[in-house]
Amino acid sequence: MGVLASVVVAIVKIPFEWLFGAAIRFYKMAKKFPTLRRDLTSNINYLEQRIPLISRTRIIWVSESLTSTMEDGKKLARSCDERNLNFFEKAKYAKKIVKWDESRQRILKLVQTDANLVAQNQNQDLVTTWCAVPELPKNRVKMDAPLAEMKLKLLGDDARSMLVLTAPGGCGKTTLANMFCHEQVVTDKFKDNIFFATVSNKPSHLVVQELCQHARFRVPALENEAIAFSWLPRFLREAGQNPLLLILDDVPSASESLLDKFDEIKITDYKILVTSRYHFPKFGLPYNLQPLTDEDALTLFRRSASLPTTNCDIPDDLQIQIVNCCKRFPLAITTVGTSLRNQPIQEWRTKLKKLSKGSSILDSENDSEKKLLALLESCLDDLNREMAPVKDCFIDLALFPQDQRIPVPSLLDMWAELYEGSNDDDSIVNLYHLTFRNLASLVVTRTKDLDGYYGEHFVVQHDMLKLLSIHASDVDPTGHRLIVDIRGDELPPWWTEKKTWKARLVSVLTPWWTEKKQKTKKARLVSVITGESSSTEWHNMDLPKGEVLVLNFQAKNYALPKFMKKMCKLKVLILTNDGFSPAELSDFELLCSLSNLKRLRLEHISIPLIRENIIQSKSLKKISLFMCNVSQAFGNSSIQIFETFPYLEELHIDYCNDLVKLPAKLCDLIGLKVLSITNSHKLSVLPEDIGKLENLEVLRLRSCTDLEKLPGSIEKLNKLCFLDISNCSSIKTLPEGIDKMNGLRKINMAQCSRLDELPESVYDLGQQLEKVICDEDARYLWESVLSNPDKIRVAKEEFNLNWLHRLQI
Repeated sequence: MGVLASVVVAIVKIPFEWLFGAAIRFYKMAKKFPTLRRDLTSNINYLEQRIPLISRTRIIWVSESLTSTMEDGKKLARSCDERNLNFFEKAKYAKKIVKWDESRQRILKLVQTDANLVAQNQNQDLVTTWCAVPELPKNRVKMDAPLAEMKLKLLGDDARSMLVLTAPGGCGKTTLANMFCHEQVVTDKFKDNIFFATVSNKPSHLVVQELCQHARFRVPALENEAIAFSWLPRFLREAGQNPLLLILDDVPSASESLLDKFDEIKITDYKILVTSRYHFPKFGLPYNLQPLTDEDALTLFRRSASLPTTNCDIPDDLQIQIVNCCKRFPLAITTVGTSLRNQPIQEWRTKLKKLSKGSSILDSENDSEKKLLALLESCLDDLNREMAPVKDCFIDLALFPQDQRIPVPSLLDMWAELYEGSNDDDSIVNLYHLTFRNLASLVVTRTKDLDGYYGEHFVVQHDMLKLLSIHASDVDPTGHRLIVDIRGDELPPWWTEKKTWKARLVSVLTPWWTEKKQKTKKARLVSVITGESSSTEWHNMDLPKGEVLVLNFQAKNYALPKFMKKMCKLKVLILTNDGFSPAELSDFELLCSLSNLKRLRLEHISIPLIRENIIQSKSLKKISLFMCNVSQAFGNSSIQIFETFPYLEELHIDYCNDLVKLPAKLCDLIGLKVLSITNSHKLSVLPEDIGKLENLEVLRLRSCTDLEKLPGSIEKLNKLCFLDISNCSSIKTLPEGIDKMNGLRKINMAQCSRLDELPESVYDLGQQLEKVICDEDARYLWESVLSNPDKIRVAKEEFNLNWLHRLQI
């Protein structure tokens, strides 16, 4: 009997333990049901609002898969809400929700993988918009007549394949082409198969590269024109399977061969609209854009000056006289009108006198452009009185190449070291002053930026305004700025001047040479722009007073110029590669010989391995790496970049796609105050010893989508006042020891979709926290922690899929 009893007990014990375990699992699932049901609704809404954006990325399978998943989620939500569920039904549906969410996460992970593949094959310019059609400007007038003519010429029964839209600079060619793209008949015909490429001074192969990228082609780096033109037919035939509209904006006369290549391929429903100051007669009779009518010019002026439609204090005849002085140039009208906004009538009369007299302006081959530049110069002169710092900021924009967006952090670094007492807030205010006066535009690619983070801010200028800033730099009596554009092998004459008696005689006869030569001695701000291959003779410059050096180039390999060794006053170095692939940088050790260098910004550079015998730099306080390859420098080499610059206070890493793991040696930078890693989507691990950064005040980990957790040692960061983990979609919770962070005042956890619970220790932060930024769905987590609900700021969700960053910006 004893044996039988033991056998029975054993047989009964197995199903009992299984049933008991199952009951426990059912109980846990049923308990989770309310939270899971709430998350289900949140995630469905998340997908519903993002699918249209993903659809525009041309990843078709993604859009279809997510749409199917979203519909399954809606059906599941309806089943959960049909009736009051009992205990077992809640457990059953909780399990289904978990399974659905796993499917959702799996698809999003695949999307992210695809985005990272694209990122590895991407162009240098993060904000080119991938040849997307720009948004329409706010201040514009109706242009029904020219739009009707353009539609007739390109879309009518006897339509042409290519139309050249021509006019002098500042007449509104780009705006009109943009408006054409937004016409209903155009969008109905071409849908999203419209490409808007700005040519300007870009090499032809970079134009083709951008178009291929926008079409989501997996193409290699098109290193020269021959390779690019071999890919162009493939792009056109593939993109031309549906009606195709191609806008080539601001095409210079030297790019006629590029137009030839686009025009020689004949495809049904393939149209090209070219905007240029040149006629290109070989492509047929151009369409000459006429100046604005008197009525439209006055309407645009009144909008720009923000004049009321009735009871205006400014007499109509005064308005009309000023508009007449603007020669019906839209750019001049908007710039002059903006400069008079909210000004007393006396200022208007003074402006009219200036415009009537004209201004001394640089020589121009085109008389119309010369007049336009004179009009724009009058607006710049307005800044001479009480806004001299704003004028300096405008002139400093000349240091950066034309037709490129200028990263605001580059400007902030310059101005912080150049102008005594200047800080980021002052500089941003100056940029807004330029924007208000229509002398520049401040573009913010993401709207939420209240924390001193300007990584998504860029400055753009109309090319005529860029010419004005270059002219203002040239005539500046202080000689503080030197701008050298030597794309190609041709050097300016003053560079090759020999110290012979003949050369001295030439200098007397042509004092311009001597004046230019002296600029190298006086210049505080120096910009050198080189192309893919240029002479190295310019490496012999002597710049004893140079404090800021801006180097722009297009090359796969780049050696730092030797003259930097002698720049004993250099404080800021900005090195930007405008080529397609990250450039290999040599002579990196030169940076350590610069005893006063404080700020270093590298864009699209492959950071090299550091040699063991390199001298440590004691002056460098801030490094910014933008779209750089860092795997070598951050790898397991015998010496790392952090050992070379041990006194760093700020480290900014943005869009570095090969950054997977931060090296442990980073934690030896005990003087570090700001560590900002943004949009580096492969970053998955932070060093465990991050708590050693005892002076860290700001830790920004924005849009690091693979990062799953914060190290426990973060609790040792007693001076940390701001923690930003926004858009870190893989982080599920905050560290347990977060209550030990006595200095923490602000947390940003917006769009952390998987962070759905807080550690109990967070309640101890209730009194010290001043602001928490979170999504609407996470508000309830903090309402019980923070007694004052005003401390909670719900972030307005932005559906630009920043982790698919290259596809939407």
